[in-house]
Amino acid sequence: MEKIKVIIENKQKTVRIPTGIRLLIRRCCHATLALENFKGSAEIGVSIVNDDQIRRINNEYREVDSSTDVLSFPMGENGEFDKNPETGAYILGDIVLSIERAKEQSVQFGHSLQREVGYLVVHSVLHILGYDHVDGGLESVRMREKEEEIMASVGLPRGPLYVLSGNER
Repeated sequence: MEKIKVIIENKQKTVRIPTGIRLLIRRCCHATLALENFKGSAEIGVSIVNDDQIRRINNEYREVDSSTDVLSFPMGENGEFDKNPETGAYILGDIVLSIERAKEQSVQFGHSLQREVGYLVVHSVLHILGYDHVDGGLESVRMREKEEEIMASVGLPRGPLYVLSGNER
């Protein structure tokens, strides 16, 4: 893995972004690509939005008129990504993260906002790389195991207070 460029934009004013969140997002992107043995330079875009904004994006691109915690927009398929002609870096895709929803879910699951944001970023990068959990099964289990391995590697392992709901990701 060479250089990873993570472009982060805060596009909302609903929730104040705590100090260190941008660094955490970058660390989670790097850790995920490292675990996946990604070769070459890469670019990932991360937009931080509120619930109304993510609902609109979800409706526009997925025709689902509801808010969600995170959306992933891969720019490649089957592990093949276009390269930025100016930098030579692979353009992996974009992540849209609702900081408002992340804050709510951190309370719901009984852990820090940092763990929730980190988890959502790791989850999204894995989607960008081609992982899917929608149909459940073995792929869902493998994705979950990788998420937890990466979270532990960045110092945010699942703690004893972690509470599962009926809607576990």
